Amino acid sequence: MAKKRPKRREKKGSPLKILLIPITILFAYFVVYGGFLTYQELSEEAKDEIPAEYIPIYKDAAREYGVPWNLLAAHHRVETKFSTMKTMVSPVGAEGHLQFMPCTFVGWSHPTCDGLGKGEIPQKELTDPEVIAKYGGYGVDADGDGKADPWDIEDAVYSAANYLASNGAADGDIERAVFAYNHSEKYVEDVLFFAERYKQDSNKKQTAE
Repeated sequence: MAKKRPKRREKKGSPLKILLIPITILFAYFVVYGGFLTYQELSEEAKDEIPAEYIPIYKDAAREYGVPWNLLAAHHRVETKFSTMKTMVSPVGAEGHLQFMPCTFVGWSHPTCDGLGKGEIPQKELTDPEVIAKYGGYGVDADGDGKADPWDIEDAVYSAANYLASNGAADGDIERAVFAYNHSEKYVEDVLFFAERYKQDSNKKQTAE
């Protein structure tokens, strides 16, 4: 008669492993839904970060026109979310990386300029530094290619710096300059919020280094 095989003991997890499971789940839940940011908030935070390739452009333009570089970054964030918007032409006709109205870019004394400033400016005139100088516009040929182009990131940032400097930012009147850029209290509030945030972020990085 065959002997009965002894029953195998079922292996049980160690108490430490069993304890780690709920702790891991709890920590994951806390990170995603609790004291830290949710996934959606993390995504929004990432969208607000300044793309590294733009910082040298802001700083060069800031030195040229005597305005804070973080202010230029804030305008870029508020205007086109760092040039990530699907279309960079507004319903009223503002265009490019920093959303210039054509008449502001070329100059309001251009014969076609009135109303909101869309004008009927030929493309060749819109980007011609000599035409811009003639009509008193703010467009700048920053990269020296012979054109001041609101669709060129360097030209757009330098043009924004030129505009802000001419409207008070170079003298420290930041709020007036921002309001001149867009006559909206909400716009001013948003730009100043991001400008302060980027200033603090920069200070933290310098302290850490």
